[in-house]
Amino acid sequence: MIIKPRVKDFICLTSHPEGCKENVRRQIEYVKNQPKVDLGKRVLVIGASTGYGLASRICAAYGSGASTIGIIFDKPAHGKRTATAGWYNTAAFEEIAKADGLYAKTINGDAFSQEIKAKTIELIKKDFGQIDMIVYSLAAPRRTTADGTMYSSVLKTVDKPFTAKTLNLKTNEVTEATLPPATPEEVEATIKVMGGEDWADWMHALKDAGVLAPNALSIAYSYIGSKITYPIYYEGTIGAAKQDLYKTAENLRKEGFNAVISVNKALVTQSSSAIPIVPLYVAVMYRVMKDKNVHEGTIQQMSRLWHEYLSKDNPVKDDEGRIRIDDLEMRDDVQETIFKYWDIVNNDNLKQYADVEGYWNDFYNLFGFGFDNVDYDADVNPDIEIDLVK
Repeated sequence: MIIKPRVKDFICLTSHPEGCKENVRRQIEYVKNQPKVDLGKRVLVIGASTGYGLASRICAAYGSGASTIGIIFDKPAHGKRTATAGWYNTAAFEEIAKADGLYAKTINGDAFSQEIKAKTIELIKKDFGQIDMIVYSLAAPRRTTADGTMYSSVLKTVDKPFTAKTLNLKTNEVTEATLPPATPEEVEATIKVMGGEDWADWMHALKDAGVLAPNALSIAYSYIGSKITYPIYYEGTIGAAKQDLYKTAENLRKEGFNAVISVNKALVTQSSSAIPIVPLYVAVMYRVMKDKNVHEGTIQQMSRLWHEYLSKDNPVKDDEGRIRIDDLEMRDDVQETIFKYWDIVNNDNLKQYADVEGYWNDFYNLFGFGFDNVDYDADVNPDIEIDLVK
C-alpha cells in the first residue's frame, strides 16, 4: 500500500508505519545522547503509545535503562485502513528496544477497565515482582466505570460562552470560534474521564496486589497554560478535571504514595488539535519560543523532566507542589510577546506572527508523515504486528 496523509478536520485518518518508526527512532536517538539518570529499572506507562506517554517510555528505557510495560488502546491495520499511529509507534519502540537488549512488553486495551488492571498486575508479578515507577498519561474521550456507566468528556467553558480567535485547520485562516458553556452533568462527566479517579484506582490496585516497590514514584501530567486559553483550559471543563487530578495527587500523598504532578508545555497533539482557539495559540507560541531559542518538543520536555526534576532529591515545585516543566512557556518575556502577537495576528500577517508551518509539521509527524528520509511513494506493508501480552 502507498500511504498518504488523509486529514479530516483535526485528525489524520491514516498513519505511516515507516514514518512512525522514524519518529520513534529520532526520539530514542535524542535520549541516547543525554546523560543517564537512575529512576528505577521497572516502569509502567499507562497511555504509552503517543505524545508524552511515548516520550516517557523512551526516557525510562533509554534514559534510565529501565524495563517497561506499556498500556495502549490502539487498532491494527484492517483492510484498507492503516493502523493507528500509536500502534505503529509501539511496534517500532518494541522492535528497537528489544534489539538493544531492553525488556519491553505491551498490553492493548481499555486502561480504565478492571480487566486491564488485573492483566497488568499479573504481568508485573510474573516478570518484575514489583515496579519502581508509574507514569499516568491517559488522554481519552470517554470512560466506562466499574458499574457500567459511560462518561464522555466535553471541551467547553463552565459559566458562559467564550469567543476568541482560532486557526481554521481546514483553510489555515484566522477565524473566530465560540465555545458554549457546559451543563453541570457535562462538567461532572469530564471530571470522571479526565480527573484523578482512575489514577487513584490504579495506585490502589497496584498497592493492594503488593506490586509497588517501596516509595515507587507515580507521575501524572497536566497543563495550565496562558491566560489566553484560561476560559477553555484553566477555567473550563478540562480545568475542572485537572483540579480533581491535583486533589487526587494530594490525597494519594496523604495515603503514603509518592504521587507527583508535572505541568507540561502546550504542544501539537491529537487531543489539542481538537480544541478551538488552541491551535492558533500553539502556532503563535511556537513562533515566539523558536525566536527566543527556548522551544522544546515532546521528547525534549520529558528528557528535561527526567534530568532536572525527577532525578533530584528535592526538585523545584510550585506552591501547590507541582513540577512546572512548562516554565519556559510561562516565562514572563515569552507570555508578554505571545500576548502582543495574539492581539495583532490576522490573515495578512499570519506567517509573521504564527508558526503555522511548524504546527502542521508537528501534526503530520504525529502520524508518521513529513520526515525527509522516508519514501512516501514506496509500497509499504501496513500490517505491522506487535507481540502483545495475551
